Amino acid sequence: VLSEHGVCRTEYYFEFEVSIVYSLCLSLSLSISVFSVSLAMAERQVSALIRLTVMAGQAKAVAPVGPALGQHRLNIMAFCKDFNARTQHIKPDVPMSVIITAYKDNSFEFTVKSPTVSYFLKKAAGLQLASRKPGHQLVGQVTMKHVFEIAKIKQSDPLAHYLSLEAICKSIMGTARSMGIEVVKVLQK
Repeated sequence: VLSEHGVCRTEYYFEFEVSIVYSLCLSLSLSISVFSVSLAMAERQVSALIRLTVMAGQAKAVAPVGPALGQHRLNIMAFCKDFNARTQHIKPDVPMSVIITAYKDNSFEFTVKSPTVSYFLKKAAGLQLASRKPGHQLVGQVTMKHVFEIAKIKQSDPLAHYLSLEAICKSIMGTARSMGIEVVKVLQK
């Protein structure tokens, strides 16, 4: 645009271009924020993460299951039925670790993990209790074969499936040492 003095004036054009770019950015940011809000609405909001130890196939609406789920307003009987169905193939007196994810809409999901390493070590060594003075008093022995079998079971857990079998075996050997159980190559009578 020429001014009255013959000088080209581009500032009007520049202002127009900036306003178009600004309005495009504004509309783009609005559409992005609407998109992110719709994604957040699609995800369920977690209200609690509940960790329990329940005997396989024996979940009942009494303690510890009833109070833990009841305070989050979850359907206790639905959990008991699902848990018992999932663990019916396991020996009844085996303590199973359960992680329950409770959502704000009173629904839930749960993951059943294998029993603890200490449970397996006590069963393999034939013990009722671990040592009261670990490092000073040995109360039992397990073989490397026992450790390897426990490691294969624990590798199926959700948080351990990426670990190597060797790393899991080392962890189990450390747990055995802290319980006063000696890990040997061959059991001595």
